[in-house]
Amino acid sequence: MLAHKAEEEGVFVAELIANQKPHIDYNLVPGVVYTWPEVAAVGKTEQELKESNVAFKVGQFPIRALGRARASMDIQGLIKIISDASTDEVLGVHMIAPRAADLIMEAVVAMEYRASAEDIARICHPHPTYSEAVKEAALAATESRPLHI
Repeated sequence: MLAHKAEEEGVFVAELIANQKPHIDYNLVPGVVYTWPEVAAVGKTEQELKESNVAFKVGQFPIRALGRARASMDIQGLIKIISDASTDEVLGVHMIAPRAADLIMEAVVAMEYRASAEDIARICHPHPTYSEAVKEAALAATESRPLHI
């Protein structure tokens, strides 16, 4: 399930042997379950943040509200973005959706560069696509303002 994690660890070892400066942030290794719809996640869960006493906000968007989902009749799932309550930095993204294995990479890139939910919300996403749900969840996490629900 995490062949990509093992590959990164192999690169880490090779770079270490070559006296380079390897880097792995295990918080940014996406987990993917290849069911249909797919399940993918990166970063912290709500439960982990509660246990760490981190204040957070959550934005969710149902896949069924997407035009692309309705057109392809794949309407099951949701995208959830968890961000820091004060800085809006994205702390975790969890999804059950068609193409979640591909969609999770937008979250990984955003989190690698410490983007906020607002940063994701401001990016123009193509229409009609499943990636619009990531933008909508980010809009929901920033003052509850999704466009399509």
